[in-house]
Amino acid sequence: MVSNKEKEKKTLLMKSNQQSWSRHLRRYWQLYTMMALPMLYFIIFKYVPLFGNILAFRRYRPGMGPYGVGWVGLRYFKSFMQDPIFWRAFRNTLILSFGNLIINLPLPILFAILLNEVSNLKFKKLVQTVSYMPRFISTVVVIAILNELLSPSSGLLNNFLSTAFGMRPIYFMNEPQYFRWLYIFTDTWQFTGWTAIIYLAAITGISQELFEAAQIDGASRIQQIIHVTIPSISPTIMVMFILNVGRMLSLGFEKVLLMYTPSNSHVSDIIDTLVYRTGLANQNYSYATAIGLFSGVIGVILVSTSNAMSKKFAGDGIY
Repeated sequence: MVSNKEKEKKTLLMKSNQQSWSRHLRRYWQLYTMMALPMLYFIIFKYVPLFGNILAFRRYRPGMGPYGVGWVGLRYFKSFMQDPIFWRAFRNTLILSFGNLIINLPLPILFAILLNEVSNLKFKKLVQTVSYMPRFISTVVVIAILNELLSPSSGLLNNFLSTAFGMRPIYFMNEPQYFRWLYIFTDTWQFTGWTAIIYLAAITGISQELFEAAQIDGASRIQQIIHVTIPSISPTIMVMFILNVGRMLSLGFEKVLLMYTPSNSHVSDIIDTLVYRTGLANQNYSYATAIGLFSGVIGVILVSTSNAMSKKFAGDGIY
């Protein structure tokens, strides 16, 4: 039995917590007001649409209600599990994601470390500005530029290969063997400088005393990077790794769709384009919802697994 004294203690503790919360809210009300709009965005555009996932278990008929007309259970899940087109899209998504992760995760880290070693402040700011500017270019414009550069008739690369080596023009954007490399290259060009800002911020937060102690011990600049810089920014690296793993099944539908052609479809068709084609083009909304829900569940599993591994091996995670 709980004594009266313990009940009184709990009551007083609750009142104290409420009072401290109200004081905290009055003190920082400006920050909470600023936070209201982003929270509203996430509620409306991220959490409310979750209710639409019920279509994965119900048959949808246009004009007969937004949540379907009849319960079908796991029918649509069984259908796409037996569909070779789905497994092709799933395989393409994983291959493209792993290639992107292997190449474009370490590059911003290396770029940030090298940029941090530049002593000329003006040159450093110039390189940093030039490197993150592509992030603000629309994906449509990026692919349009790529099409112009790689055009078989007037493209800069084909003209160079023809003039220098006498090679016949290659339609790079149409050939399946070049699709994945072009996708990864455009990501590298667009996001390396932008992502490097995060690592530069982490590097500037490292105590200079650690570098001074390493210099006293006779460590070279390379040794300082290996033994001071990289271990100090490892929590940031792990957080970025977990976030990238969580996005493995949602690569960026817009870019893939812009680069998609019938000739490269067997390597460029990913889960997002399959959902688009199935749901919007073919108007099979329930089937598309089931595929999207499946990829979302896999994404949650990947994030949870990578976060658990990060906590186990690096001692830090995102939650």
